[in-house]
Amino acid sequence: MSVDSYKTLLSSIESNKKANYSLGYSCEEAFNMLHQTKHDKETFDFAFVDVNLPPFEEKKLFSGSDVAKLIRDYFPDCKIIIISMHNEPVWVSQIYNSINPEGFIAKSDINYKSFPETFKSVENNEIYYSQSIKDSRKAMIQTNINWDEYDSKILQLISEGFKTKDLPKYIPLSLSAIEKRKASIKKQLILESGSNKELLDTAKSLGLI
Repeated sequence: MSVDSYKTLLSSIESNKKANYSLGYSCEEAFNMLHQTKHDKETFDFAFVDVNLPPFEEKKLFSGSDVAKLIRDYFPDCKIIIISMHNEPVWVSQIYNSINPEGFIAKSDINYKSFPETFKSVENNEIYYSQSIKDSRKAMIQTNINWDEYDSKILQLISEGFKTKDLPKYIPLSLSAIEKRKASIKKQLILESGSNKELLDTAKSLGLI
């Protein structure tokens, strides 16, 4: 329903009257659509990608953010607008660092008026981040934490209950490298080698997750 609603809103924009739309409701459908488009030597001008897409584990596409990375690889000139139900600083930082989308909107900020405005801004070569996303970016910068996308992903997955030993399945780093990064995160947040619970409690108190 959300995808169809987004299409309806975009179709109401004058410059989109003759636009063609390709819709995908899962990572698998998105993968097949992108692969076929590339095979046909066609392209996409804009891509709205919901982070919360059902995974396609066979191709290691676990969410919409992985689909967005694939779009960047297949169609470098395509302008990507990320839609996320999450606006926590760690989530926002991870997506920002890995994708650097032209548009980034939290679902809590979307309404019938703001959604077309997002497209129009990106269409005019502007960067559009909704207010919740701006606030999260600001919070991450203010903490002055020296993290990259993998550090953010490590904290995100730990907060979701994943074991450290399983993280190499989702992050292209060795277990040793992940453990070193995790130790660095702990040092920056709790100034010592504490438990995962202490790490997550501190991250939550700072509003990072």
